[in-house]
Amino acid sequence: MTLRDAINKLLGRQPASANTAKQRLQLVLAHDRSDLNPELLQQMRREILEVVSRYVEIDLEEGDVTLETEDRVTALVANLPIRRAKVLPPLAEAEPALEANASS
Repeated sequence: MTLRDAINKLLGRQPASANTAKQRLQLVLAHDRSDLNPELLQQMRREILEVVSRYVEIDLEEGDVTLETEDRVTALVANLPIRRAKVLPPLAEAEPALEANASS
């Protein structure tokens, strides 16, 4: 999201149809270049959100995971607004649980 997009969103402005069409075309091109089918991409999105939400509370309504193409390079981009960090157990306490899971 560019600074202009953020300002327009805050002010409630609707994107121009040309910009919307350009963004959709870029998304279609990114999907084609990555050879990811929609089901696999959706599964990746779910898993990314699941992993990130273990550590922080995220705003699922505003969050987005997309493919973006720039200069013929396709990237998976996660824009996930963080509400707050979760309290995690200290690493020393978590290690025995990780070792037990790894040996099973």
